[in-house]
Amino acid sequence: MGRRTHSPLTNHGSTMSRFAVLLILVLCAPASLRAQAEENQVMTVINRVFDAMRAGDSAMARTAFDSTARLMTAMPDGLRLGSLNAFLNAVGSPHDAVWDEPIWDWEVQIDGPLAQVWTKYAFYLGDRFSHCGVDAFQLYRRPEGWKIIQLIDTRRQEGCEMPPGR
Repeated sequence: MGRRTHSPLTNHGSTMSRFAVLLILVLCAPASLRAQAEENQVMTVINRVFDAMRAGDSAMARTAFDSTARLMTAMPDGLRLGSLNAFLNAVGSPHDAVWDEPIWDWEVQIDGPLAQVWTKYAFYLGDRFSHCGVDAFQLYRRPEGWKIIQLIDTRRQEGCEMPPGR
């Protein structure tokens, strides 16, 4: 039986392969970290709306929206156009129950200055379930940061998926 030896070429190839993988990881990591940081910035804006709703704080909610923002609801019988000012007034008006809208299973997509978030939600008045659906946000990156330029949602009371932990 012959003796096995390792060729310098094989060792070199193995070392080169490890180096190539390491180089790819090092080069891709910053892009991946930047993408994750941008997704976090977008979700911070989205979460600010829901935090403001729970707190009844229309001033906080306003900071998440661009002044040109459109709000709509997609109903089976057509689109209902909402008003940002009416929404903000409703958030800031005293109400008996906390408005709680947990979201989950969100997807964030970003291309340059445009982002969109698609997420499931359930809306509660205090502990009482009201309705569920999907929120679809579009955001634009302004010099001062991401702002919601459009929010469209669906609403239903049947066939609802409930948020985890609720």
